[in-house]
Amino acid sequence: MHTDFHSRASSQSRRPRLTTLVRIRWLAIAGQTAAVMFVALYLRFPFPVGICFALIALSAWLNLFLGFRYPVSHRLDPTAASFVLGFDVLQLAGLLYLTGGLQNPFTILMIVPVIISATSLPTRHTIVLGLLVTLCTSFLTFYHLNLPWYPDTVLELPFLLVTGIWSAVISTLGFTGVYAYRIAEEARQLGDALAATELILQREHHLTALDGLAAAAAHELGTPLATIALVVKEMQRSHSKDEGLADDISLLQSQTQRCREILQRLTSLSSENEEHMSRMPLSSLIEEVVAPHRHFGIDLEVVRKDGAKPEPVVRRNPGLLYGLGNLIENAVDFAREKATVSWSWSETEVRVIIQDDGQGFKPEILERIGEPYTTSRESGQSGGGLGLGLFIAKTLLERSGAHISFHNRSNPGQGAEIRVVWSRDILAGNVK
Repeated sequence: MHTDFHSRASSQSRRPRLTTLVRIRWLAIAGQTAAVMFVALYLRFPFPVGICFALIALSAWLNLFLGFRYPVSHRLDPTAASFVLGFDVLQLAGLLYLTGGLQNPFTILMIVPVIISATSLPTRHTIVLGLLVTLCTSFLTFYHLNLPWYPDTVLELPFLLVTGIWSAVISTLGFTGVYAYRIAEEARQLGDALAATELILQREHHLTALDGLAAAAAHELGTPLATIALVVKEMQRSHSKDEGLADDISLLQSQTQRCREILQRLTSLSSENEEHMSRMPLSSLIEEVVAPHRHFGIDLEVVRKDGAKPEPVVRRNPGLLYGLGNLIENAVDFAREKATVSWSWSETEVRVIIQDDGQGFKPEILERIGEPYTTSRESGQSGGGLGLGLFIAKTLLERSGAHISFHNRSNPGQGAEIRVVWSRDILAGNVK
């Protein structure tokens, strides 16, 4: 489920809205027009104004075509978006060619399409755009018209300085591109992981809501069942001497009573009317979490260390059950022979420690354990996931007030250890 969710979420986040690109281009068109008119009309520097306006008009025509051709909500696929941004690179390179090449102060704008690509397109498309920008700036280093300047005066910067400008543009391109990509990728991963967490919580709440629906169904079925029971009693009085019907009527009566008992049990499932059923001792909660993970060929030991009396009583919360269950499931999955769940409490806090005798956490990812899409499994390992499980478990447990830490036992290779600690007062209230 996590794999499918991740692929769908990633494909959507890698398809930028056409409206966004169109609006950015309109802003660029306005800036280019203002710059050309300022230099031509106010400074009165000689340069090919007509050709510059032709390039600007070409960009405006493309904007109008895209605006009329596609709806406002249309999302471009990565290839189409790359072509659109590639056009922006070539159009700006054409303007720079006409106005001094890399000697033009606006050369720095060449990196903008790459930054946009880094935040919204796959890596390979960003690399292609980066190479296109590098090629264009290298061309503009040697081939360009004169920089617009006062009449009868040619401003020619030293070639060493132009080379320095080229180096600055390329280094800025690489740094800002990588930085923008990392920030956007982390934001996408966090957004996808939080969405997956919400799906898990929604599923748990739906399962809880089924109790209330069962109680409602039992209430609605109670009236017709009472009518059936009444009719059966009347039939029993009327045909008590008929041996052929007596057995059938007796069977109907017993089945009617059985239906009553089933409906009573369904009614009792409603946790809204029986608040005490939603609270349990900590030992019962631990056993409920551990039970599904027994009998998988791993010795799963539960160690209770009694503390200050009385034993904590906690609310049976789906998020708490799922979070602890996921941590125990991981311990069983990675253990060689044995996993241990030990828990204890004091007057101020409750502590649960989950250990296994597996390989432990890899040192290079130990500090990032619990972040979305961080996993200890090899990419081709059977049962390998995306690392969302630990993130979801950590998020749910932290919402209940827990502090979670991940460690290796003594030395890497002797197993992993996860410590979950709550304030006793917070766990007793089980903050939602």
